This record gives sequence, C-alpha cells and structure tokens, in this order.
Amino acid sequence: MSSFEGVDFYNLDASLSEEERMIRDTVRQWVEDRVMPIIGEAYIERRFPKELIPEMGELGLLGANLPEEYECAGLNNVAYGLINQELERADSGLRSFSSVQGALVMYPIFAFGSEEQRREWLPKLATGEAIGCFGLTEPDYGSNPGGMITTARKTEDGWVLNGVKMWITNGSMADVAVVWAQTGEIGDPKSIRGFVVPTDTPGFTAKDQKGKLSLLASDTSELHLDDVALPDSALMPNTEGGLKHPLQCLTQARYGIAWGAIGAAMACFDEARSYSKERVMFGGPIGGKQIQQVRLANMLTSITQAQLMALQLGRMKDDGTMTPFQVSMAKRTNVNIACECAREARRLLGGNGILVEYHSMRHMANLESVYTYEGTDDIHALILGQTITGLAAY
Repeated sequence: MSSFEGVDFYNLDASLSEEERMIRDTVRQWVEDRVMPIIGEAYIERRFPKELIPEMGELGLLGANLPEEYECAGLNNVAYGLINQELERADSGLRSFSSVQGALVMYPIFAFGSEEQRREWLPKLATGEAIGCFGLTEPDYGSNPGGMITTARKTEDGWVLNGVKMWITNGSMADVAVVWAQTGEIGDPKSIRGFVVPTDTPGFTAKDQKGKLSLLASDTSELHLDDVALPDSALMPNTEGGLKHPLQCLTQARYGIAWGAIGAAMACFDEARSYSKERVMFGGPIGGKQIQQVRLANMLTSITQAQLMALQLGRMKDDGTMTPFQVSMAKRTNVNIACECAREARRLLGGNGILVEYHSMRHMANLESVYTYEGTDDIHALILGQTITGLAAY
C-alpha cells in the first residue's frame, strides 16, 4: 500500500471512531488491491470497470448511509464520507458511480418514494444487482434546472414522459432511472416531480456521450424519453412538486464530493512526494530543492484545510444541523483544492506526469468535470453570496 504517512498532518485519525477508521482502511486496501492495478487501463480504454460493481455491493459501499432495513450498511455520514474519499483516491469515475447510485438514486427512492418502490429497488441497488441513474440535467438546462422541458403528462392509466436528459452518469448501463419532469406548464418549476423509470420501458433509450476528455473511466450518457408510458405507481409520491426535492438529492451528492475530492488530492500529494524523493536532478533528489518543497508544503496545507472542513461537515450532518449552504462551501472549496493539488503534482512530475502509469494528470482531467458538475464553482459561489447578503444574483 502507498505510504500515507504525513497526509493526516493534524492527526484527524484521533477524531475518528474505531469503526470509521476500520471502514476507511478496508476501502483503502480494496482500492489498492483491486482498483489501482486496472484503473489506468480502464481510463485509456474509456470504460467504467463494471467488474468491480458486485464487490462494491458486497463491501456495502452503495447507499452506505441508508438504513439496514433495506439491506444497506446503515453507516454514519462521516464513514460514508471516508468511503467517498477512498473511492476518489482511485478515480473520480469510481466515486461518481457510487455517488449517483447512493445519493441520487437510492436516496430519493428512500426519502421520496413509496414503500413499494423502496422494497423493490433499494436492496437490488445496494448489492449492485441493479444500477441506477439520475435524470435532471438537460441539454439546455444545467445550472437552471427549473427551466427543464421534459414533461410528464397525466393519462387515465398513469403518466407519459417525453424529453431528453444529458450528462447522465451510469445512464447506458442503468436498470432504473430517477427522472424529474414537468407535470404542469413548461417553465413552471413548482410542477416538477420525480418518477422511478425502469430503463427497459418502451420509449426509453440511452446513448453514450461522445468526445469526453475527462472522466474517461465513467459511463456518461444522454437519455431519450419518447412517449414513455408509466403506471401511477412510478410517481414518487413524496415529491409534491418543485425543485426542493431534486436539490435535496444534489445536497447529498455534493456532500460526498466534498469528501471525494480530498481523496484525489491525497493521491496526487502522495505521488508527488514519493517521486520527489526518488527523482535525482542536479546531484540530488528534487524533493531537496526549495521550489518542490514549497509546492509540497502548499499541497499539504490545503489538504489539511479540506480534511478539517469535511470532518466538521460530516459531524454536523450526523447531528442534523448541516445546511445546503455549508455543503456548497465544502464542495466548492475542496474541489478547488483538489484541482490545484493535481495540477501542482503533475508539474512536479515533469515529463513523466503525462504518462498513464502516473495518476496525477488523470486526476487533473477528471477534477475539471467535478469542478463543473453537481453545481458549478460559480453557482456555489453565488449560493454563498446570497446566504451572506440575502440578495439573489441569479
């Protein structure tokens, strides 16, 4: 296993319970043994390593903070955050898969679905027997989901859905989609409701998103809904209408990202530090040169700041005091830190930094997507600005 000595500079291990440390170490070892040997090849081949999904289910990594009643692990939110950290230490695509499955599919079915929907889908999603995706973003409506034009028309037998969703993680391999649609006039955000849509329903198709230069080891798709007929039971009954409920799902996912970004930053720091002690230039290791020591000191300081923020956020989430605005700050801050750490690590690695056998450039490319999705950096800044001033700028 790679040495992580020094990445926990403020001894945050002492603030974790024995169970939280055990969960983190178990996932870390699994990532080292099962993911790291294949992730570079999967990235180059532009494929998500689906062979890992059953193992993730067996380890309890999918929907890990949801109740055991539905065959989930029932972990606290700090443990759940540490799982995200360790998954993204390998690759943002792996954490994205887990995040979507747990926070954007399992969570809304648990929080807003019927008991029948929970019993049907949550156990299968927890084991990885079924894969889910989340259909909110549209080609013309990303940061402004209230403008969506996907519609759900009421019929005598249920609902008929029409529309297109874009940038959908897990879309091409999903068995079920949580789809958000307008049930009233287009442009009325108060009429948005959620539906549980089996992907084998006639009229539902998914196609891979082509041309990506980031998140290559991740399944990203477009969803097309052409007269998708659903029974009344497909409607999630506790989505009364409006953006409140999809945004609650995004808060859950953003929380996981705030932790996951730390894992990517830690991986880049660890690689840069190890390389700096081995790479000899001008008669000695480059780690003995001032410019590289400043680079490493800045990386470690930023990672420590991110760790402190995420841990406090997790404790507040477990206490029930966390707000979406605090999540916005953590998502924005920690992803920015990870982007900078990846960039600096790539630079320290010199020419070798562009090779797939090193990980920092892969993280750097992936994190450009993480910077944008689940609320862009700018949108989170405006959320914070409104919280500070009471004035909306969007």
